[in-house]
Amino acid sequence: MHCFYMRCFLEMNVRNGTDIDAGNLLRCFNSLGFNVVVLNDQTRNQMKNILQDVSQENHSNNACFACILLSHGDEGKIYGTDGAMPIKTLTSLFRGDVCKTLVGKPKLFFIQACRGSEFDQGIQTDSGSTGEVETDANPRYKIPVEADFLYAYSTVPGYYSWRNPGKGSWFAQALCNAFKEYGKDFEIMQILTRVNYMVAMHFESWSEDPRFSEKKQIPCIVSMLTKELYFKQK
Repeated sequence: MHCFYMRCFLEMNVRNGTDIDAGNLLRCFNSLGFNVVVLNDQTRNQMKNILQDVSQENHSNNACFACILLSHGDEGKIYGTDGAMPIKTLTSLFRGDVCKTLVGKPKLFFIQACRGSEFDQGIQTDSGSTGEVETDANPRYKIPVEADFLYAYSTVPGYYSWRNPGKGSWFAQALCNAFKEYGKDFEIMQILTRVNYMVAMHFESWSEDPRFSEKKQIPCIVSMLTKELYFKQK
């Protein structure tokens, strides 16, 4: 299996804790059987060109592809060292009509970045179709070009993504802990549901400035996978 990890961000403010995320994620995905390539401080064109080259490789012997992006962000955008670019520019390089040797195989994108500037205030709680449409226009077997993607965002659209300078981002901490505990036994959506729970229930911001204190976060998982995915080494 193949995994690319890229740490790319502008020096508009220092992302304290990112190096901790990087080390944890590297160990985590190595333990799952991925061959991990780490790239730091890439421009927009460098990110695009690198992933374009990867998408043109022969992945016939790879069961899965994963890409991890750690950077500043906004809704639908990720930052390179020279500015922002649409995330879709990178992910579309692995569509079925572009990257033929990954057709039918899982393509996973983990994105630790803000998707806006809103804060989740949290809320107190006391407790934790069968029909199908078919056409006979073309009897050949086809699958959608956008099939078999999974996007795991650190937060929901419009919201800030939190990071602890000494321990790393909430999302990366939960992701590594969940894969360590459940990665060899549970299916990917079961694992990511536990990531959602960990981030939602185990983390809350604290700051001397009340505007940034007692805030919450919930990751966002978008799946177009067409089959279950387990990480079991041979």
